[in-house]
Amino acid sequence: MTDRTALRRRLRDQRRALPAPARIAAAEGLATQLFALPALPETGYVAGYWANDGEIGLHVFQMRLPAGLIYCLPVLHDEVLRFAPWRAGDPLVTNRYGIPEPDVEPASALDASAMALVVAPLVGFDARGNRLGMGGGWYDRSFDFRRAQSAPPLLVGAAFALQQVEALDAAQWDVPLDAICTESNTLHPPTA
Repeated sequence: MTDRTALRRRLRDQRRALPAPARIAAAEGLATQLFALPALPETGYVAGYWANDGEIGLHVFQMRLPAGLIYCLPVLHDEVLRFAPWRAGDPLVTNRYGIPEPDVEPASALDASAMALVVAPLVGFDARGNRLGMGGGWYDRSFDFRRAQSAPPLLVGAAFALQQVEALDAAQWDVPLDAICTESNTLHPPTA
């Protein structure tokens, strides 16, 4: 059994230690991998995130989104995430975790099921597609409906390649990802 707390701490330290030039290059590479996804939607809402705590940046991806895709950021609402369209310069507020989110009434933001694509930050992942997040369960609770259906949204994890570990134990509450993109590769987990 993996000590998730210790592993989470080590992987977060590693990603925070990356120098700025490596982060900038990684954001470019990640955008390339995301745009190459065979199932990338042509229209609809795309949920991203505000890179925090050393997470790989989505700003290049966001700036290059085709006109038919609308970028959204998560908004905390009760115990789930909702999503609000956001462009650079739109007002932000800081949530209880210190992460910027759109300055909207959370109940008015879009439900997770309205997204066509979700790019979620990862702390760690393995070749089988098992993942490690920050530990709060926000994405798992928000996208739990995906357990019963394989319909949209497309769920993609994003991380630096150095965040890949040999093996992670899947938790019973983990909602499986359709793909994991790093700055250099895209992993399509086996379906079982």
